[in-house]
Amino acid sequence: MAKIAFIGLGVMGGPVAGHLAKAGHELSVYNRSIAKAKAWNEAHGGTVAISPAHAAQGADIVISCVGNDDDLSAVTMGKDGAFRSMASGSLFIDHTTVSARIARQLFVEGESRGIHCVDAPVSGGQAGAENGRLSIMCGGTEPAVNAARIVMGCYAARIVHVGAAGAGQTTKMVNQICIAGVLQGLSEGLRFAQAAELDMDKVFEAIAGGAAQSWQMENRWKTMAQDSFDFGFAVDWMRKDLGLALEEARTSGATLPVTAMVDQFYADVQALGGGRQDTSSLVRRVTRA
Repeated sequence: MAKIAFIGLGVMGGPVAGHLAKAGHELSVYNRSIAKAKAWNEAHGGTVAISPAHAAQGADIVISCVGNDDDLSAVTMGKDGAFRSMASGSLFIDHTTVSARIARQLFVEGESRGIHCVDAPVSGGQAGAENGRLSIMCGGTEPAVNAARIVMGCYAARIVHVGAAGAGQTTKMVNQICIAGVLQGLSEGLRFAQAAELDMDKVFEAIAGGAAQSWQMENRWKTMAQDSFDFGFAVDWMRKDLGLALEEARTSGATLPVTAMVDQFYADVQALGGGRQDTSSLVRRVTRA
């Protein structure tokens, strides 16, 4: 069993760390909110650290799941960051969705300290984290990713090594681009069915087994039809992710017209007060007939 430092115990990080504890790994946890870290500790054991650097002392593996580039930079390279106390030969795994730029920066910084880094954003949402069924897309060297697989297997249904440092993050951008387009189509189709006064359950039964089927349809059709959105992956976070994709596209020369449009539609949802609602709340801005 490994000695693991886990940084960030939010809706994704908390359940993921719980799977590691259940598997018998020795955990030291850090969260910006000490109350959340103590609550996790009461439920799962381990120890509570006062800083990322404190959590990382003596750890074989450090795993982070925080909010954005600035958060990730602070918990790794900040004055109390984990890199300051990580030993040469240790492994750093990041599950935050961030820019490919910072993933590559951390890889270079890690190499200079003898730390093996893997950027490993996840897909599957809160339910995937809680059920240990996440899909993980990894960037980094093959030896580092293979080492990371050993612990990630505690909470993943699929682990794919996509390429070099940063490739995990750019693949997560592909994931979010695809979700945005699917949800807009699903929103329009659902409102169209409602305008036609169709039986929504029968419509779902008819189309969910055909070419229109998607994870979003299977998991969000019924709640969208009920205007129920107080769960899941927040619009605020989706806008952050789409912003990363649009920024990367400007750098690479890719064009993302639909993604840019849906990003602005999500801005409309935020203006309606839906920033913390699930991404399926995109349907709110499609006018009912």
